[in-house]
Amino acid sequence: MNVIWRNYICCLRLRKVPHRCHSGSHPVAPLGSRILTDPAKVFEHNMWDHMQWSKEEEAAARKKVEENSAVQVIPEEQDKYESEASKYWDVFYKIHKNKFFKNRNWLLREFPEILPIDLKTKDNTRESSWDHIKPNARNCFSRIQEEKNHFKKSSGSSDGPSKAGSDFSNLDPKKLGKGPLKTELFPGSRANFRILEVGCGAGNSVFPILNTLQNTPESFLYCCDFASGAIELVKSHSSYRAAQCSAFVHDVCSDGLPYPFPDGILDVILLVFVLSSIHPDRMQGVVNRLSKLLKPGGMLLFRDYGRYDNTQLRFKKGHCLSENFYVRGDGTRAYFFTKGEVHRLFCKAGLDEKQNLVDHRLQVNRKKQVKMHRVWVQGKFQKPLHPSQNNSK
Repeated sequence: MNVIWRNYICCLRLRKVPHRCHSGSHPVAPLGSRILTDPAKVFEHNMWDHMQWSKEEEAAARKKVEENSAVQVIPEEQDKYESEASKYWDVFYKIHKNKFFKNRNWLLREFPEILPIDLKTKDNTRESSWDHIKPNARNCFSRIQEEKNHFKKSSGSSDGPSKAGSDFSNLDPKKLGKGPLKTELFPGSRANFRILEVGCGAGNSVFPILNTLQNTPESFLYCCDFASGAIELVKSHSSYRAAQCSAFVHDVCSDGLPYPFPDGILDVILLVFVLSSIHPDRMQGVVNRLSKLLKPGGMLLFRDYGRYDNTQLRFKKGHCLSENFYVRGDGTRAYFFTKGEVHRLFCKAGLDEKQNLVDHRLQVNRKKQVKMHRVWVQGKFQKPLHPSQNNSK
């Protein structure tokens, strides 16, 4: 069985899995295979995949959302949550540091596009990468621990600390992101495969990716967050390598704030549980800006909260900011998407939809005999090789 699994992972890394970009209902392997066929056995496992809601369950969820949205936060308070968003996330990371979220060792299964096409790995790398990936479906979803309590967020402004090899604070901002740059002017300029993670937090995606790319020096990872405390945590981590990673403070909502690299050079953008923390009125601008960073053929990989996820149902009255947009007790925010909304956001930005699905899970608390529906939306969107190929409407 181990041999079979190693061969499967090898195929993923070499980008030979035929279903990985398709837009069907569910990928063959990455989204799990634990299917509940006997309702009497529902409490035998912590999680069940590809759950279908009954009409009664969906109606109950819709009613719950109507109830918890009936009383909205007053406009003055809403303005505060918007203008001070980075402060709330800074406080979050000062309290929790890097102990709150689990490492996202499931990323490679869901998004094999993270790896370069020509990545060649040795047997020992296959064994050590991504914390010994196991064939059991439940092990590829350690994200449940992070999402059932919290969420991920976007990036924000102010200056963060830097290490040798990744300090670009002295560069002229007017020269960044505008036309071709000299190779010595930006981090990762010599790389031939570049990844950007938006809203990197304490690095729970950064370090699994870096560990996998450690034998491919031609690859480079950028990661940004608008909480300076989060970037401090990333840069102080023992696995942070300035030669292959550049972590920086950045507010993705600011159109005038340049990135430390020019447009059109990224192969992959990772946007996982980030867009939901941004005000709905600003989401399209964020996606439009990120689209410009991709090179032709580059991929934007998306995963976030879906409509009627258990997290949405648990909000109390008085926490609703606007339709399907809420504020938590700590001041951080969350939006809950539909598949159609995701399609419009990314296709309007000129990207082609390669995958867009709703991932329904049933999470179970066996001790308390409680069942919770989890709903996520996952998508893969590609920048056309030629402008005339895009499907934006």
